[in-house]
Amino acid sequence: MNETSAKSIWEILANKYLTKSVENRLHLKRRLYHFQLKNGISISDHINNSTKLLADLANLDVVIDDEDKTLILLSSLPDEGYETFVLTLINRRKSLSYNKVITALVSLDLRRKDNECSTSDTSVEVLASRGSSPNLRRENQQKSNWKSMGRSRQV
Repeated sequence: MNETSAKSIWEILANKYLTKSVENRLHLKRRLYHFQLKNGISISDHINNSTKLLADLANLDVVIDDEDKTLILLSSLPDEGYETFVLTLINRRKSLSYNKVITALVSLDLRRKDNECSTSDTSVEVLASRGSSPNLRRENQQKSNWKSMGRSRQV
């Protein structure tokens, strides 16, 4: 609280949180082994969280080889929505590259977002062509009311 320079504050925080203690390694490894994609988190954020966790472990001199990083990342994905992707990715491969898996995940996420956009655009077009737009429904209702009023006058 009494420190005024950024350097001294950084040293205090580094001594407190970046110590290479067993407790810190245990805490980070536990987070890594329980790492899962949470609902509402984008793939990009999930990958960033994974990379940050791996960087924190590397700062504590914990070495995790590329294949283990890759397998941990793939196992963090839920079966629903990613099972086919994972099976296709690992099919007939002897090894996996962490960076290639990240690239494939980002590409999959972009394709899914593009499909959602095109699907929603198509839905809007279909609704508009069917007369389901609120303005069209209102206009059609008014026309129908005028027609029925005109018929009742004629009778």
